[in-house]
Amino acid sequence: MSEKKISIYPGTFDPITRGHIDIIYRASKIFDEVIVTLAVNQSKKPLFTIDERMVMIHDAIDEFSNVKVAEFDGLLVDFARDNSAQVIIRGLRAISDFEYEFQMALMNKKLSPEITTVFLMPNEKYTYLNSTIVKDVAKFNGNVDNFVTKLVAKELTNKFSAQ
Repeated sequence: MSEKKISIYPGTFDPITRGHIDIIYRASKIFDEVIVTLAVNQSKKPLFTIDERMVMIHDAIDEFSNVKVAEFDGLLVDFARDNSAQVIIRGLRAISDFEYEFQMALMNKKLSPEITTVFLMPNEKYTYLNSTIVKDVAKFNGNVDNFVTKLVAKELTNKFSAQ
């Protein structure tokens, strides 16, 4: 019997966007299991708490039977090893993403040669989209319905109306 192919898709997902969901969808068609890994990144100051992001991610991936969510803090390759993942999924929207992602992929390969990084591009309608842009639009009462799920749009409205 062949080995189950497990991938991880790490990020802060603050908040999860349709671009992220598109990458998750693509990965779910390639791998037996995808673990969306919510990074606890101490250097970033997220708008949403870990628990809030977990709820939004679970809502967004509900339709995918082979996708689960976990949080991690530490080295990504350690998390991958602990979860028997052979692949790290990274999304590339534009050339500007590549240099950083390439450096990270090389470092991860050096730390854990058995783990491969796979770059996936989202559908072209999401190439300009990132969480920061979505938060900026929502902050000024712009309509974000085309960029995020209904739950995320509601949570963004709640966050910015409370400030």
